[in-house]
Amino acid sequence: MDNNLVAFLAENAIKAENIKYVASKRFRDANKNSIEWEIRVLTSEEDEAIKKTCKRKVFVPGTRDAKIEFDNEKYAEELIVACVVYPNLNDAALQDSYGVVGAVQLIHKMLTPGEYTDLYLMVSQANGFEVGMDDKKIKQAKN
Repeated sequence: MDNNLVAFLAENAIKAENIKYVASKRFRDANKNSIEWEIRVLTSEEDEAIKKTCKRKVFVPGTRDAKIEFDNEKYAEELIVACVVYPNLNDAALQDSYGVVGAVQLIHKMLTPGEYTDLYLMVSQANGFEVGMDDKKIKQAKN
């Protein structure tokens, strides 16, 4: 086997580690320190499964045609819920404390709009989605 190809074998690939992130400074421990949330990286298969749940067929009025629409807002919600390991957004006691049912409703109730957006950006970055292109990448793309 080609020596360079060995690096691509599953056992040699570096495993993605969970990321710690302070999603909100409003959640503190007994010592008044902000509590870190834990975010995991999804597999491509998990991401595709989420994307499938965010697609729907919409019929074009006055025709027999249909088109597929993608719900970006639902995708963001489902991506966050799938990636947040801690706190456990599916915990019944946590949901009860906020008076909601479901992880999606809980995350919206727990976080301010700015915190929610920042969490989504962190989850996106953790999963390898580029939020912006830095100058180095732009130069590489031009060459």
